[in-house]
Amino acid sequence: HLDGARAFNASVELEVDIKQITKHFDSVSICLSKGLGAPVGSLLLGSSSLVNKARRWRKVLGGGMRQAGMLAAAGQYALENNISRLKDDHANARYLAKCLSSLEGFNVDMSNTTNMVYASCDEGFNIVDIAAKLKQQGVLISPSKQLRLVTHLGITRKDIDTFISALSAHI
Repeated sequence: HLDGARAFNASVELEVDIKQITKHFDSVSICLSKGLGAPVGSLLLGSSSLVNKARRWRKVLGGGMRQAGMLAAAGQYALENNISRLKDDHANARYLAKCLSSLEGFNVDMSNTTNMVYASCDEGFNIVDIAAKLKQQGVLISPSKQLRLVTHLGITRKDIDTFISALSAHI
C-alpha cells in the first residue's frame, strides 16, 4: 500500500506521470485536501475486490456520507485543476527555505525540493518565546527545536514575506 498523501507532489517535482509512481503498489490512497486544495476527501485506488471490501468496512464503521456530491465535485475540481499548480507550492517552499536560512538561529535543510521546509533552531534559541510573540501578531507556529513548515494552495509568497518579517522582528 502507498500512502499517497504527497504522491502528486512527487509526480510534479520529478516530472513523472503519477501512474509510474503508483504502478508498483496493490493499493494507493490519495489525499485530495492538503496541496490539492479540496476541503476534505481521499481516494482509495486498488482492485475491485479491495475497493468493495473497503466500502463494506466503511459502511460497517459508519463512515458513509449521504449527499456527498458537493464534496465529490470539489475533489474532482482539485484533480482537474490543482495538480500542475503544486509547482507553485514547491517554488514557495524553496523561497521560504532561502529566507529562513538567512535568519540567525535557524539551520535549514536546503535539499528539499517539494513543499516542506525542515529547519532546526540553534542551541539556546528560544523558539517558545518567539512563537508566543508571533501568536500576538496572528502568526501561529508549533514551537519546537525541529520545525516543519509546509506550503500549500493557501500560502502565497506575500504570506511568506509576512512570516519572515514577523519572525525577524523577534529574533
